[in-house]
Amino acid sequence: MIVGRVVGSLISTRKCDNLVGSKFTIVEPLDVMHCGDQRLVAIDVIGAGVGEMVLVATGSAARIGCGQEKAPIDAAIVGIVDEENRL
Repeated sequence: MIVGRVVGSLISTRKCDNLVGSKFTIVEPLDVMHCGDQRLVAIDVIGAGVGEMVLVATGSAARIGCGQEKAPIDAAIVGIVDEENRL
């Protein structure tokens, strides 16, 4: 699971039928996640907004987490972070 911040959204008018109606977001992983400078395109089924810190599931967990097991999804927003506690 990756913690990141929503930095934008994408609009795709042509896509796989399994993705019709899905909201696409651009997520930038936090530096402490050591993901490099890679941004992710993630399906958002919970309604996260730009600037919010989110939890992103990747791989097969992404498809299961958003209830679209047969869709070609590699990343999905599965939670919005309310509070961060650092040790």
